[in-house]
Amino acid sequence: MSQEQGFTLWFTGLSGAGKSTLANLVSLELRERGHRVEILDGDEVRTNLSKGLGFSKEDRDTNIRRIGYVCRLLSRNGVVAVSAAISPYREIRDEVRRAHDRFFEVYVRCALDELVRRDVKGLYEKALRGEIAHFTGVSDPYEEPVDPELVIESDREAAEESLAKLVATLEHRGYIAGAPAAVKSAAKRAAR
Repeated sequence: MSQEQGFTLWFTGLSGAGKSTLANLVSLELRERGHRVEILDGDEVRTNLSKGLGFSKEDRDTNIRRIGYVCRLLSRNGVVAVSAAISPYREIRDEVRRAHDRFFEVYVRCALDELVRRDVKGLYEKALRGEIAHFTGVSDPYEEPVDPELVIESDREAAEESLAKLVATLEHRGYIAGAPAAVKSAAKRAAR
């Protein structure tokens, strides 16, 4: 049997937009279809791979380069590498993209007022009051992707709807095969 072709699935967007939620949902779907999947969540990477880095532009770039490097290693070995990190700067995201053979960027967009409403820790409110410096999307820039493979409007659609849109686009673009009928009917039953 030939080696499965891996790829990098790169979620970008502001804190609380739904990147990790979608990363976990799509990972479950892909595993059910027989893919090998690894998630590199931004918070976990900061704890384990990028400990000691701060939030300056240089440190953020280093963090994203590290995530990109691990994703590239995984994807070239037949794994679907899923990154769920804010990755606020377009230039470094584009650099990571160029290093990959198969790269699929998902911009998870959400309005600031909805992010504030969702934020159980109150970080956005603190940042808006000036109590947190270098908070992406408030006191630090977030540069939206110019041409991502998919834009998810997480403040306008349910997570299940976003997942269905993502999976359909991955199938349409040839990143994954279509699900067998049994898997599709089970997914429909589970969604009810």
